[in-house]
Amino acid sequence: MTSPTLFDPAPAAPGPAPPAGTGPRPLVIGLDLSLTSTGVAGVDWAEVLRSKHKGHRRLSWLRMEIYDRTKSADLVVVEGPSYGHGAQAGHHELGGLWWMITHDLWRRNLPYAVCPPKVRAVYATGDGNANKGKVRDGVRTWFGVDCDGGASARYDKADAVTMACLGAHWLGYPVAEMPATHTRALDSVAWPETTPAVAR
Repeated sequence: MTSPTLFDPAPAAPGPAPPAGTGPRPLVIGLDLSLTSTGVAGVDWAEVLRSKHKGHRRLSWLRMEIYDRTKSADLVVVEGPSYGHGAQAGHHELGGLWWMITHDLWRRNLPYAVCPPKVRAVYATGDGNANKGKVRDGVRTWFGVDCDGGASARYDKADAVTMACLGAHWLGYPVAEMPATHTRALDSVAWPETTPAVAR
């Protein structure tokens, strides 16, 4: 497998939800990276990673935890940077975490895609300006995953589930048959140039 790049993406055409018994679904992991509450999810589960450490110890811990959860993945979908938050405290360190994680995926030849925040909202709700509560509701409605926990945790989980389901859809294994108002999101993700062998 060649190293994935993020240029000239070629999204697969959206398709109907697969019928039962058509084989195992590829493992797609969604990542909503955060210094305090990183969302990690598959298409039917979600969790958050929280560290008591700060600085380099926190970055190292998050890197190892994410490595463990992505080591068998067929595709990882990472939420892209939110450039409108550049002046917020911790943004410099968060940028470092983002590059550490994506570089680690690249180094392992593990295909990954970058999903802008508004695109993630489009896939879950049909509206790129939908708030986090609506995204969480969309995840429950469309994908059947009830993301619980505190305010931050439940939203971080929902974001990660959305990206995992978006990646599964691109590979040809949609979790739900979604309307065009939602599936248009597929055209705005930076997918890996080399389509994983598990795609159909």
